[in-house]
Amino acid sequence: MKSGIHPSYRKVLFVDASSGDEWVSYSTMTGSDTRAHKGEDLPVVRVDISSFSHPFWTGQSREVDTEGRMDRFRRRYGVKGGASAAPAAAAAKPAAAAAAPAPAKVEAAATAKPAGKAKKK
Repeated sequence: MKSGIHPSYRKVLFVDASSGDEWVSYSTMTGSDTRAHKGEDLPVVRVDISSFSHPFWTGQSREVDTEGRMDRFRRRYGVKGGASAAPAAAAAKPAAAAAAPAPAKVEAAATAKPAGKAKKK
């Protein structure tokens, strides 16, 4: 290995900014501040979302919107309240589908092509 071109691989303290959870892992990332953890001074790297705060892993749904995109979407398309509006819309679909007439059946023989010999390559 060439010397002087690889970053140093060391222990780093990761801090989840959403939940405040901390864990130590090895990384080449560096942080601007250090913190004492179990008798060692470790560089601190702050992360916005980790498995401690991600909705998929915690089972809690929440909306993180910093630029107002969700509000703009709701105004534009008339959606009210995000997750609570989805079940009501899903319940309305089967009722509308039941009121619509059933499509006519198409005979399979009328649309099928006659079988022919396979072409040789």
